[in-house]
Amino acid sequence: MDKSCYEMNAKMYYAQDCDLSYLDGKTIAVIGYGSQGHAHAQNLRDSGCNVVIGLRKGKSWDKAEKDGFEVYTVAEAAKKADIVMMLVNDERAADIYHESVAPYLEAGNALAFAHGFNIRYKQIVPPAGVDVFMAAPKGPGHTVRSTYVVGKGVPCLVAVEQDASGHCLDTALAYIAGIGGARAGIMETTMHDETETDLFGEQAVLCGGIVELMRCGFETLVEAGYEPENAYFECIHEMKLIVDLINKGGVAAMNYSISDTAEYGEYVSGPRILPYEQTKANMKAVLNDIQDGTFAGKWIAENKNGRCFFNSHRDALAKHPMEVIGKQLREQMLWKNDSNLDNASN
Repeated sequence: MDKSCYEMNAKMYYAQDCDLSYLDGKTIAVIGYGSQGHAHAQNLRDSGCNVVIGLRKGKSWDKAEKDGFEVYTVAEAAKKADIVMMLVNDERAADIYHESVAPYLEAGNALAFAHGFNIRYKQIVPPAGVDVFMAAPKGPGHTVRSTYVVGKGVPCLVAVEQDASGHCLDTALAYIAGIGGARAGIMETTMHDETETDLFGEQAVLCGGIVELMRCGFETLVEAGYEPENAYFECIHEMKLIVDLINKGGVAAMNYSISDTAEYGEYVSGPRILPYEQTKANMKAVLNDIQDGTFAGKWIAENKNGRCFFNSHRDALAKHPMEVIGKQLREQMLWKNDSNLDNASN
């Protein structure tokens, strides 16, 4: 790798660089109340911001009201807002924006996203006169909430796509401070780069890569005659424990904590499981599909055609022995009744 990879080049911001007063007197409409939506809304409210929720009628509406928020239709919330934060799923965002947000955007408003997908692939093209920024926590929404509650935060990315006001970055940094991100650090990027790197990380490593690695490990042990409970503990349950060590102090912290036997196995067997050149070639193919729009096109089409592929794979995964055995084991643990994902990182 080029030596420049060892140097920090990105612009970083922290709490002292953020001024929450840029949100004074402004109404923030959080559109969506799922994983990210509930976290942004609750954290912003706890930071003293005026927040309303925009939703369609349903369970999320009831939950948001129970949590003490004023809840409106998306159109009503957009009308009231100075800042509209789009926190609905990528595949739904464009339709919701065109139907219920775009007609009510006015010059001086700000339109915000936590992921650049719809801007990068031009599913949403905001009007002139409106600030457009991204405030992207690098963690699931439940972690955004749980870390905020204990006085910490999740690192965030910030990007300014359109600076109509001349102080869009200030507004974006204030917003991220409001959700707790400035406690951990904010890295400046572009929505283009965030989209492509985020999709790649999810597909090649964090979700696609890890799930397939755990599945293969589990199946290999079970097919060799070992108890599925053993396979679950060794290949799946311990994943979080290992990742927590890496999160705290990098791979070096993990290697310090594990046995020398485990570390030696890391060096001799890791490359056998993931042959370097072939794995890199496969990853580059995934990245190419993201860069040239192939993945986005397939995902948009999948949603327009009833999600047949998506739903069949989700159903098959739910029936996989690693999921069935894992659920049974977790139900026997002392914390079996703790299903609150806001505590998942604690």
